[in-house]
Amino acid sequence: MKKKLLVIIPCYNEEATIAHLLKELSLTNFPENIEYEIVVINDCSSDNTSAIVTQFPVSLINLPINLGIGGAMQTGFKYAIKNCFDLAVQMDGDGQHPPSELLKMLNHQMKSNANLIIGSRFITKQGFQSSVLRRSGIRYLQILNKILTGKNVYDTTSGFRLLDNKALELFAHDYPDEYPEPDSLIRCSRKGILIEEVAVIMRERQGGVSSIQYFSQLYYIIKVSLAMFYSFIRN
Repeated sequence: MKKKLLVIIPCYNEEATIAHLLKELSLTNFPENIEYEIVVINDCSSDNTSAIVTQFPVSLINLPINLGIGGAMQTGFKYAIKNCFDLAVQMDGDGQHPPSELLKMLNHQMKSNANLIIGSRFITKQGFQSSVLRRSGIRYLQILNKILTGKNVYDTTSGFRLLDNKALELFAHDYPDEYPEPDSLIRCSRKGILIEEVAVIMRERQGGVSSIQYFSQLYYIIKVSLAMFYSFIRN
């Protein structure tokens, strides 16, 4: 029996990269038991992202206001639930996540039946590893997550994630609005979501500018830490 997979791509000003990513996806050989659809969530981009996406046979949702990565992704999760998808994968629109690596995550999910599969850069440490400063921040969040949940997740900030229906149901109703990946792991632990990691090879951002720059990285760590603590104590 075939499973329906939704590829969710949140985009904000990704005109330099989105066409190449969609072309790569169209050339990816998915397993025979996977029937997939792509939806691009255009988070009120001010460039030509939307116009470029319309040239491809994919679904496009244009948000009327900028909701940030959390709001854009929750839109995708709600779309997946409404349209009865069995699985959904989150991929960045900036080209960091090669579609070929998605196949590793699909294979692992089929074998393990885990609810949330995280594509991790730091298990085999191949491919782009980010800057020393960012790796230090991710290492800190790894330790904090382990203290709060008792579970070790190497790549807490990875935006390359595969979800089954149980995780989709949770995130469609309860998902952090800003820098959501580390915070969402705390919420998963409260709801019995089985999380596993798969080693993947990521690339450096292929275009555009990251929303987390220099001194804002300290702000990011402080804000995410507070959000994780709040999610931990609120229930």
